[in-house]
Amino acid sequence: MAKQRVKYKRPKYLHVFTDRHGKNERIYFNRPGQRKIAIRGPENSPAFWEDYLAASNDMPKVATGAGVSKTVSGTINALIVQYYESAGFISKAEATKRNYKSIIEPFRKDHGDKRVSTLQTHNIDKILGEVAAKSTAQAKNLRKRLSMLMQLAIKWKYRTDNPILNADRVQHKSKGYQPWTEDDIEVFRNHWGDETPQRVAVEILLYTGLRRSDAVKIGRQHIQGDFIVMTTQKSGHTVELNIPIHADFRKVLDGIAKKHLNFIVTAYGAARSEKAFTNWIIEAARKAGLPPHRSPHGLRKSAMTMLAEAGCSAMEIMAITGHQDIKEIETYIAKANQKKMAQNAIKKLKAIA
Repeated sequence: MAKQRVKYKRPKYLHVFTDRHGKNERIYFNRPGQRKIAIRGPENSPAFWEDYLAASNDMPKVATGAGVSKTVSGTINALIVQYYESAGFISKAEATKRNYKSIIEPFRKDHGDKRVSTLQTHNIDKILGEVAAKSTAQAKNLRKRLSMLMQLAIKWKYRTDNPILNADRVQHKSKGYQPWTEDDIEVFRNHWGDETPQRVAVEILLYTGLRRSDAVKIGRQHIQGDFIVMTTQKSGHTVELNIPIHADFRKVLDGIAKKHLNFIVTAYGAARSEKAFTNWIIEAARKAGLPPHRSPHGLRKSAMTMLAEAGCSAMEIMAITGHQDIKEIETYIAKANQKKMAQNAIKKLKAIA
């Protein structure tokens, strides 16, 4: 008997249309009485669900206590519900939860009613192959999440083996978020004047190295003398950041109109959400003529690169960014050292020429 594929049902409050050029699909979360929020496409993709869940702030009802009674014992639905209610999931940072759900939920919609015990390696290969045909990055992330779920399935007595162990591995080479180059930053500054909100936002990201989730919160309440002082969540830990205010950054802060508590706000004076902030910066970079994929996280990478090239140690950079894993920082140190060694090599070559 042929397998029935669960049909995708468009969630509430979506406004989907093609732009005036008839080429690009535009997706917005448009709840009555609230401002529209841009959603990444394509529709029903992991990126789409991540943005939709963040915009709606309405996680699937099946993950709540009421939803548990609607699931069938032993199914993938039941396993995922149990995971969402476990300490291992609840203790994760909110951004991590949204990311995991954006990967798990599309899989769940197609296969949630199936029994965990009947899932075999060849089924996994077929599922991953279908996803990889659209995006190898999505397939690779799905494999990771399924491996985690199957490990929990063994722990929670849904089955005795892990079908992911022998499943095909997905080959995907990711460049990650593209850091902004020095030329990118200069072009952006030339396009956006000193007191424009876009320029202020970029300077905040560069001089603090903050994640977007913290950058949208920063305000006058965090200025304590010559430091920006705030707490952040990193790898499940609360970290206090004490970021010295550079003299040039002080000028930026002094130039911000004292109308609102937060430094980064909308045209209406409201604080920006993480997702809307990302789209806003990407759009500002596009208008400045920068290459695609210039995002807030790319600026965080640029800030770390500049600190490394200035001779900062890994521990010094971690004190600014709040990272807990030194390996994440050592990459930037290694690249900075390679650049310096290359420069020294050319200087030696010139000396004997």
